[in-house]
Amino acid sequence: MKYPLLKDSDKKAIDAMKESYGGAKNISQTIKEMRDYEKRKNILNEKGFGEMIQKAEELVTKFPKLKSFTDKENISYREDFGTVTTQVSGFQGQDVTFRFMERVCESDVPVFVPAEMISVMALREEYVYGGGLLATLAMTENLMGVDKFCNTNFVSTPQYEKRFKAIEDATKVKIPTIPAENGLRQIQLINQGTPFGNLGGVEISNNNFLVYIDGVTRTALATGSDFFLNPSWSTITAACYFGRDIPNIHFKISMLLATQNPIQFRMLLNIMQEYQRENGTSPIYEINLGNAVRPEIFVQCSKELTTSDIENVSLSAHIRINPDLGIENFNWFDNAAYVVKNGENITIKYESDGERREMDTMGAYFISPEELKENAKTIGDVVYYKTLRCTKDAEELMKMGARARFARCVHEEN
Repeated sequence: MKYPLLKDSDKKAIDAMKESYGGAKNISQTIKEMRDYEKRKNILNEKGFGEMIQKAEELVTKFPKLKSFTDKENISYREDFGTVTTQVSGFQGQDVTFRFMERVCESDVPVFVPAEMISVMALREEYVYGGGLLATLAMTENLMGVDKFCNTNFVSTPQYEKRFKAIEDATKVKIPTIPAENGLRQIQLINQGTPFGNLGGVEISNNNFLVYIDGVTRTALATGSDFFLNPSWSTITAACYFGRDIPNIHFKISMLLATQNPIQFRMLLNIMQEYQRENGTSPIYEINLGNAVRPEIFVQCSKELTTSDIENVSLSAHIRINPDLGIENFNWFDNAAYVVKNGENITIKYESDGERREMDTMGAYFISPEELKENAKTIGDVVYYKTLRCTKDAEELMKMGARARFARCVHEEN
């Protein structure tokens, strides 16, 4: 690039932070070790989650299998159609995830666990280090066998003061913070406006990309989490540089990045190519083209991605969306069918089932830990209904001739 997005000082700071955690090889190896189910189980037993995991092991044996549907419907696939990857959002921690598993077993109709799940939940200290996130990953990744579980690292999340000091000591970059509740600190908000104004300002301002990378690294080392949501141009640029030599760190581009037209999509491709891995892949695994893009533009972007030299990247779009995030009765299903019939792959994402249920809102993603505990059953049921909608839509696409990807537990026979 004529004007490098990262200056040498930026790269030096990112490299220094990486070295403070033992370097790329150590980070990659630790992630691999922390994804081992037996290791996770041992830690969870010590942290008091043993009974939950034991019950989850029993629940997953009762989940419906895809073969029962394909045999009943005599499904056959067309080689000229694209492949559908299923994705559902809202897996807000261990209690919600466990309730979802219970609800799948209680269901009168088959509900297939999606291939990918998203959690829009702050990576608080107690969630990352207290066992909640590890329990969630054990149930989703190890037991249900999802291909990807995406966590969300908000840099505005309050942390211990030592977290910010460690960043400053490693990078020599000052991170201004202010006091938060319970003796914690958080990044200073320059724009003390509305919550959404603060969210946008704090996530992308100044050198906050260093806090983003630090949170990703700490979470990955503590739990083996390897897939993270990324909503801003600065953090994704830094993340691509950071992850270029860590093969098992991946990022999902949020629709908030607004890559909903070919021009901005190509801007992103340029960033990905600038910090591409030696094997041709990118730290970016998935790009959400959003909820405003037309199917013809989706197909165009997919074709441009195919002709690039960047490998193993998927494109997604919202099929249903929360009532407080999109227009009423939003439904992108026919557009998704257009995409696959034109031979392009698509990840179908369900932020909602479209029925405007209680707690099926963006606001439910940002409630306190106490409120989340109190409403876990309701939110778990909401996630069940999202997955039911995803299942029904995927079944319709399979009837048309498109292959669909779900979690391992759906494809494996007992």
